[in-house]
Amino acid sequence: MEVLILDGHPDSGRLVSHLLDRYAASLGGVTCSRRRWRSGGRDRYPAAAYWKRWEIAMTIDRRRAHPLLVLALLAAILPSSSGRADPCLDAAVGQAVEAGVPQALAAGQLGGLTPDPAVLSAAQNQAEFTQPVWAYVDASVTPEKIAEGQRKLQRWAGDLDAIEARYGVDRYTLVAFWGVESSYGAVLDDPGIVKPAIRSLATLACGDAGRAEYWRSELVAALKILAAGDATPERLTGSWAGALGNTQFMPSVFLSRAVDFDGDGRRDIWASVPDSLASTAHYLVLEGWRRGERWGGEASLPPKFDLALADETTARSMAEWRGLGVRPVREDGFGDAQTAVLYLPAGASGPAFLLMPNFAVILRYNTSFSYALTVAHLSDRLRGLPGFARAWPRGDRMLDTDERRALQSLLADRGHPVGTIDGKIGPRTRAALRAFQASAGVPADGYADAAMLEALRAPAK
Repeated sequence: MEVLILDGHPDSGRLVSHLLDRYAASLGGVTCSRRRWRSGGRDRYPAAAYWKRWEIAMTIDRRRAHPLLVLALLAAILPSSSGRADPCLDAAVGQAVEAGVPQALAAGQLGGLTPDPAVLSAAQNQAEFTQPVWAYVDASVTPEKIAEGQRKLQRWAGDLDAIEARYGVDRYTLVAFWGVESSYGAVLDDPGIVKPAIRSLATLACGDAGRAEYWRSELVAALKILAAGDATPERLTGSWAGALGNTQFMPSVFLSRAVDFDGDGRRDIWASVPDSLASTAHYLVLEGWRRGERWGGEASLPPKFDLALADETTARSMAEWRGLGVRPVREDGFGDAQTAVLYLPAGASGPAFLLMPNFAVILRYNTSFSYALTVAHLSDRLRGLPGFARAWPRGDRMLDTDERRALQSLLADRGHPVGTIDGKIGPRTRAALRAFQASAGVPADGYADAAMLEALRAPAK
C-alpha cells in the first residue's frame, strides 16, 4: 500500500476526491480509500484555521499498474503536499517538459522536494580548490589505492584490452579516473557519500544563484536519463553535485558520452565496469586525447632559471625546453618534437611539471589542477613508476578561503585582473600574481601563500 499525505483547505478535499475517482479508475489496478483528519495540518500552517490534513491510501495491483507510474501521475495532478507551489521547481518541470521529458515523470520527481543543506555547503567547500595540492594528491594516491588499482587492472584486463584497441586511451589512465572518482566503485552504495541525484541538482538549481542555469540544465539531463530508462530513480545517485556512477559523469555528459560497451542494451555506469571505463575513454577521445602519448611528468630546473617561463600556458617543444636547461625527471615519453607547458603548482620550492596536451584533456574532465595531477600521478603509480622526486613544501601555511578572496581583491585593486573573486586560485589568479611578483622584483612563480598576501597588504611603493 502506498500512502500520499497532503495538507490543504477543505475545498481541496473535494478536488482530491474528484481527481482520485476519475484518474484511479482510468489507470486500472488502483483502489483508493480516503480519510480526513479535521485537526491536522495546523502544526505546519498555524494561521490557517480551516486547513485540513488528508491521507490517501492506495492499493496498487502491480500486475496491472506500476507503482512509480501511478505515483508520478498522481503527483502531477494532485495539489502540492505543502499547499504551496515552489516557483523554481515548477519552472524546472516546465523546462524539462519542453526538453521532451514526460510531464508526469518531471512533476513526480520534483514535486515536494526539499533542499539538501549538505549539498549547498559542499558547493562552497570543494576540496580540490581549497586544499593544498599535496594534501589532495595524498588523499587519493595511497598505497592501498595503488594496490587495489593494480588488482582492478588484472581483473578487467580483457575488457581494458578491447577498450584500448577501440579508443586508444591507456588502461592506467582509465583505472586512475575510476580510483579517484569512486574508489573503484566502493562508494557507490555508501549512503553517507552518495545522494539522490535529482534532489542534489534541484537543490543547486534553486539555491546556487551564480550557477543556476548550469544546474537547471543538468537537472533536466538527469530527468532525461530516467525517461530513457538508462537508470531507475533509486539507482540515479551520485555526488553532492549530481555526478553519476563509477567515473562520475555529469548527467549531460552521460547523455552525450556514455556507451553500452558490454552490449546489454543499456548504458550502465553504476554496475557495469566495461560501460564505465569505455564511456570515460569515449569522453577523453572526444575531448582530444592523443593516442600513444603520456600526460607529461615531473621536471628538474637549472639553477637561476627564469620562473616567468613557467606560466602554465606557453607551449614549447621538448627540444626548446631542453635548450633552456629543463629536463624531464624520467625521459620516457618525451620526444623532442612533443610540446609541453611548464608549471610550478607549489612555487619555486616545490616540484615542477612539464604538462603535455593529454594533461589538458584531463583538466576538461575536472578543471582543478589538483584533481588532474592526482589522476595523472595515480596512473603513473599504477604503471609501477615511483613517487615525486622533489618534496612538496608541506611546512607552508596555506591561505583559507577568506584570505584567498582577499588576495584576489588586492591583486585586482593593483591592476592585475583575476576574474571572479571566489577564493579559488586558478590560472587567471596565478597569472595576476606572477605579474605582481615581477613588478615587485621577487621570483614570479605565481604561488599564493601567506607571504604573498602580506606583500600585497603592504602599502604600494
